[in-house]
Amino acid sequence: MTDRGTTEMAAYADALTLTAPRITPETTWPQPPYTAGPVKPRWMKVPESWAKAAAVATAVASIALELADIWITAQLPQPTYTPLPFAPEDVAGTAFPVFGALLVIRRPRLVIGWLLCLGGLGSATNITVSNLATLIVQEGGHPAVFLLWLFASAVWSLTTYALGILLPMLYPTGRLLSNRWCVPGGFAALVLIADWARVLIGPSTPRTGHNPFAVAAFAPYYHDARLLLSALIKVALVLAFSSLVVRFRQAGPDERRQILWPSLAISGLIVPWVIGDPVWWTVSLTIPLIPAAVTVAVLRYRLFGIDTLVTRALVGAGLVGVIAGVYVLATGVSSFFLAGVDQLFGLGAALVAGAFFHPTRRALQRLADRALYGTRGDPIALADGLKARLQQTDPVHGLLAALETLKDGLAVTGAGAEVDGATTAAGELRQVARAVPLIWHGQPVGTLLIGPPGRRVFPAAHDERVITALTPYVADAAHTMRLTTALQRSRERILTAREEERRRLRRDLHDGLGQTLTMMAMTLNMARVSLPRSPDVADTLLKELRSGMDAVSGDIRELVYGLRPPALDDLGLAGAVRQLAVDGPIVEIADDLEGLPAAVEVAAYRIVQEGLTNIRKHAQATWAKVTLRRESALIVEISDDGVGLPETVNPGVGLGSMRERAAELGGTCTITSSASGTTVIARLPL
Repeated sequence: MTDRGTTEMAAYADALTLTAPRITPETTWPQPPYTAGPVKPRWMKVPESWAKAAAVATAVASIALELADIWITAQLPQPTYTPLPFAPEDVAGTAFPVFGALLVIRRPRLVIGWLLCLGGLGSATNITVSNLATLIVQEGGHPAVFLLWLFASAVWSLTTYALGILLPMLYPTGRLLSNRWCVPGGFAALVLIADWARVLIGPSTPRTGHNPFAVAAFAPYYHDARLLLSALIKVALVLAFSSLVVRFRQAGPDERRQILWPSLAISGLIVPWVIGDPVWWTVSLTIPLIPAAVTVAVLRYRLFGIDTLVTRALVGAGLVGVIAGVYVLATGVSSFFLAGVDQLFGLGAALVAGAFFHPTRRALQRLADRALYGTRGDPIALADGLKARLQQTDPVHGLLAALETLKDGLAVTGAGAEVDGATTAAGELRQVARAVPLIWHGQPVGTLLIGPPGRRVFPAAHDERVITALTPYVADAAHTMRLTTALQRSRERILTAREEERRRLRRDLHDGLGQTLTMMAMTLNMARVSLPRSPDVADTLLKELRSGMDAVSGDIRELVYGLRPPALDDLGLAGAVRQLAVDGPIVEIADDLEGLPAAVEVAAYRIVQEGLTNIRKHAQATWAKVTLRRESALIVEISDDGVGLPETVNPGVGLGSMRERAAELGGTCTITSSASGTTVIARLPL
């Protein structure tokens, strides 16, 4: 590689380093100021078929020049800066025109492909002519050798302008951001022309041969002019790439991905340049990634997750640096303080470095997410914000708050949760792109519904991190909403049951006992009137009155039994349950049941009563067993060896009443069934 080529490529890498795009956390981004269709510049009037043929011819010409350069390079000594038989310009002269031709074939009206083609042709021409001039000087020289160097310098200036100035200013749309950017472009052109003029009037050297255009007065200022113009070229490159940064900040998600692709590939040029001469030659292997990334970004940017590649590259590089730093620091400390046990402490240093791996990876991943997506795309920041929001939100609106946070974190049109057949949604959920089950401590509580992406599209890996971080909070909110809804429904059922019980008591007292007492009063008056004149009639009426009193006693007993079974007061819970199971079921009382709350006794009695009734009517069982245990709650277990519940059972009044009685006390009632029998377990808090 020539000295001029090395200087210009270093300036190119320096500009890339100073103008790396910075992503800001924006909620919504404006759409790119161009359409998805091909850009048709006015200067291109040739048919597309001719344009494609010209691009292919350019690529073929570049490859032919590189083949000629291979022969020329074989006649020259091996360069000291690289172990490879070719220079970075050789690779650029092959890769850029090939990928440029592919881009022109697909998008012949887009100027980006032409810049790749012409820049690659210029690189191939420059290296071939430069090596040819060097070979001529090696073979004894020729009067026209300076003209070759002058031509190579002009070609390299044009190549720098095409790839270092026009390409970043026009990429990826093929148009400038505005006419104001013509000023940096004009400045770069003037600087490159001045640099070529410096070579034109510069002094003669053994390497370049005799310069017939040399100006003797300029010779003392030649090297200073070279340094000044080299710095100005770097400034021009920085200005050109700053337009790419401005474009990135104003672009939509699609155009941002197009800009990120070559940015990632350019890192393969920047890293060797930062390290320096020992590895600078490796750019010969990484240069093809730049035109390849440009081509992919323009044609197929939606097929690959560039954001994922960027974050993984940042995290991987950060891990290597941090772990290596920790290891080197620990090893240095060991060699200074514990020189006698260096080997053992080296092992300890490796263990210390390994201990930093996972926390460092998590921290770097968070920093990468924050850099690429902002605070609204950082899963940990989203989770922290959601926790603070849930602490200030009532349980009824907690699920909606969690869904709004998830929607913003994924940048989707809407997010919803289906819980017990009801759907709560944040945003517009006209279409469900993905459904995720919500699990709370192993128990399904609903389904998370995620809508299609909005204007800002995140990569799949980022979405997975956000979903993994926020789904547990959504599940907690869904479970809380279920409990709140169940509590509200339970209260409604209790109020309804209380009103129904009052209505039943009023009806029974008014229609039954009230009418009976009224008839008894009338009969008593008739007997009193009939007693002096007709004792026999009075006696008959008193007998009827006596029978009526028995009926009243029966009605009163039924009313009392409906409020609380008398057996509970006469026999206690254990005795009352044994009385229910007098016809055969086994009853086991594991603990003392004295002193239980009245509501718990009634609920347990009614659950056992309903369970035994179901066994007698439906189970076809040969045995049944009732077990009562007193722990932190009263455990009621009813089991049998019957046929079990049918597969498509519809919960009736009996099964529902058992669950409701347990729920009214804040307990649970689970029913499991198989072909070998059914088991009901109720847990009633004390």
